Amino acid sequence: MSSALHTRLCQMLGIRYPIIQTAMGWVATPELVAASCNAGAMGFLAAATIRPEDVEAEIRKTQQLTDRPFGVNFLMEAPGAALIVDALVRQRVKAASYSRSPKPEFIKRFKDAGILCIPTCGAARHAQKAVQLGADIVVVQGGEGGGHTGTVPTSLLVSQVVDLIDAPVVAAGGFRDGRGLVAALAFGAVGIAMGTRFLLTRESPIPPETAKRYLSAAIDDVLVTKEVDGMPQRVVRNELVTRLESGNALSRIVRALRSGLAYRKLSGASIRELLSSAMAMRRSEKLTRSQTLMAANAPVLVRKAMLEGDPVEGVLPSGSVAGVIGDIPSVAELIERIVEEAEQTLKALAH
Repeated sequence: MSSALHTRLCQMLGIRYPIIQTAMGWVATPELVAASCNAGAMGFLAAATIRPEDVEAEIRKTQQLTDRPFGVNFLMEAPGAALIVDALVRQRVKAASYSRSPKPEFIKRFKDAGILCIPTCGAARHAQKAVQLGADIVVVQGGEGGGHTGTVPTSLLVSQVVDLIDAPVVAAGGFRDGRGLVAALAFGAVGIAMGTRFLLTRESPIPPETAKRYLSAAIDDVLVTKEVDGMPQRVVRNELVTRLESGNALSRIVRALRSGLAYRKLSGASIRELLSSAMAMRRSEKLTRSQTLMAANAPVLVRKAMLEGDPVEGVLPSGSVAGVIGDIPSVAELIERIVEEAEQTLKALAH
């Protein structure tokens, strides 16, 4: 392997290749995380869609499937977040990943326990703040990324953040192959983070009908909408999104209330805990009342597609790369392919 591919990210995380598998809700299961780690990358378990009291068991399950380092992603403002922090510290996971509403007291606990803090940021100012709060590595996601996303293209945002902060930067948003990895290194990043590309692998748990909708999507079918939960979110257009885009205020309120009740059942949180979490998120993210009310829509509607296999009535979070992905390799095949292409690209550039 080229020495250019053994970056600071590899050294800090103890991994072979500078590739991170992101923590997609309902998708980044112990099986997918372990497959990513066993293939030489760094996988992150999606604890945001696991009941807090079950997170430790899922960490142990991952540990049974791999002896390689892995991380856990969660929402610091969500009900039960303290339980998740306890589980990460007890199990001595390699890294903690988070995005919204970072809590200094949680970050301090991770630092004291030797757990690396790796937040995801979609704006330069957020990356600077993350480093001030103790981030060891920052994942910077450009507008091409799936799910909640910003408007600045990855190529511009990553280069900007690399110049602003001292911490290592991992590029996310629009990556799927070895040429992208080399491009990220040229921007100054120490590696890439991918979600959609890992979502479409054989170890991914998404049902066949949902996978078909991703594979059939063209680039123009992947769009940003605010109609899912009030915040910009990149998804594959489907019947639900089309209907949401043409809906009215009353239909949004009704759907939000239904989602809130469904999320309460899934999370096991009390109404008081959910309201407290929603208000904390509203303050930190400066959300409007309508955005706060709609916050539960995303996890509930994504679950419908990812677990229930309903790509018509569920939400399909997706990076722009879904429009150019046409196969479902194993995780090991995918990573081997990326590394081989990156090495070939580097050789070509040297001549």
